[in-house]
Amino acid sequence: MHPTIADTLELSAGKYPERDALVYPRKDQRWTYGEFDERANRLANALADRGVEHGDRVSTLLFNGTEIVLTVYACAKLGAVFNPLNYRLKAGEVAFILNDAESSLVVFEDATREALEGARESLDTVETSLTVDGPASGGDVSGDLPEYAEDFYAVLDEADAGRPETDVAEDDVYAFIYTSGTTGRPKGVVHEHRSMVEHSVICVAESGLTKSDVGLSCLPLYHCAELHANLFPRVHVGATSVVHHDFDPVAVLGAIEDHGVTQLFAAPTAWNALAQTAPEVDADVSTLDIGFYGAAPMPERVLDACREQFTENYLQAYGMTEIGPCGTFQHPDEQVPKQGSAGLPALNHDLRVVTPDGHPSETVERGDVGEVLFAGPCTMREYWNRPEATERSLREADGKTWYYSGDLGYRDEDGYLYVVDRKDDMIVSGGENIYPTEVEDVLFGHDEVVEAAVVGQPDEEWGELVTAYVVADGDVTAEELDAFCKTSDDLAEFKRPRAYEFVEELPKNPSGKVQKFKLRDSE
Repeated sequence: MHPTIADTLELSAGKYPERDALVYPRKDQRWTYGEFDERANRLANALADRGVEHGDRVSTLLFNGTEIVLTVYACAKLGAVFNPLNYRLKAGEVAFILNDAESSLVVFEDATREALEGARESLDTVETSLTVDGPASGGDVSGDLPEYAEDFYAVLDEADAGRPETDVAEDDVYAFIYTSGTTGRPKGVVHEHRSMVEHSVICVAESGLTKSDVGLSCLPLYHCAELHANLFPRVHVGATSVVHHDFDPVAVLGAIEDHGVTQLFAAPTAWNALAQTAPEVDADVSTLDIGFYGAAPMPERVLDACREQFTENYLQAYGMTEIGPCGTFQHPDEQVPKQGSAGLPALNHDLRVVTPDGHPSETVERGDVGEVLFAGPCTMREYWNRPEATERSLREADGKTWYYSGDLGYRDEDGYLYVVDRKDDMIVSGGENIYPTEVEDVLFGHDEVVEAAVVGQPDEEWGELVTAYVVADGDVTAEELDAFCKTSDDLAEFKRPRAYEFVEELPKNPSGKVQKFKLRDSE
């Protein structure tokens, strides 16, 4: 029998009751594992007192904080289903997810109040709302209590501190994690307790995490990368988690010094921001032992800057919400010799590259591009209320369940995976297949290009026109970029962009991936 997610907290609280578990500077909170476990019990009992039962959905519309951490573990103790929402969502998007998940209770804060209030008239199942910024919240963030909401901290203080008398099994549903939507409407990924406990064990084994480590959560905890691959493993082994409300490079650098942070996860864009900010901030970052990243390969110049300024050790995880998210790891000793790769399959995972949408047995030759498939112990159960999407994405073969990622990639002679692009993002121009990342990598080599995204726009002559959207640091022109691409030895003439659009920022989902469908729809 696997332990449940609640068991992992209770085991750490039993072994290390006095060890620091959660540090939340914004509200001057520092909780030991004993205090963390007791508060999770209180919240679980408070939710039960408000009618939340085993299998009911509890949603959060929260930035980072101890409140979202308490909610996920309180749900785990009750057997309720945790459903974290992106705090950037608008009212219509909030209403869609809450109704699709059939949520019964939602926890929110002042910064997300407007979106929730805009959604309230359209909600079908939400009966209770808790605000974490009510009068009892403490600190300098206390706000007025909305008439439709209860005070999260008042509710917590009044609840019983004993463990709820509920039976939660390893194959019970732990969460609905809605995909970020790089291609359209989000889908609810259904994960079980067993798969997420297994995922934590894998992350501990791959990263070398120990109880002595101090991790900083500064990227969104509603996203599985920060929650499942970083916070959950830390709780599992009894390590300390410092929580920041949101990402701020100056605050992150200061926190490394103030709290002796040894491990930090950030997307490559965030690592780039830290590298650019560090020379301006007088912070001692010598305690940082390893940097984690995901969502995209680390550009070589960003990796070089980070290795010089922070630590030489970086660990990349590649995957997606549907598989936990970690499916491959690229370890510190592989960063330079295998720069640009996504690494090798994670512990207990199998990886295949097959003919796109083909049978799992239709593997392609090493070096040939195909669709990336995963089989492992952390794969989702299903997409909530999406049987057709589930059937397309999960297929049985050779005694395993294979997840069709929709990513295109290839494996080199050593078996390392290189992700080329999304299957849906491939451009067909003049009958030729063009992978946007090849073009983006060349553009990123220009000194004045901060970010670049390449998509195919409809074109009567070519079918699709290779179009580059560029965030520039300077006055670079389309003509200069075109000349730069023409002189590159890494880009064939037919792959060169035929149009350039300069933008202030690229649309991204919470994990830092560019939402290219929004760029295609912008024309």
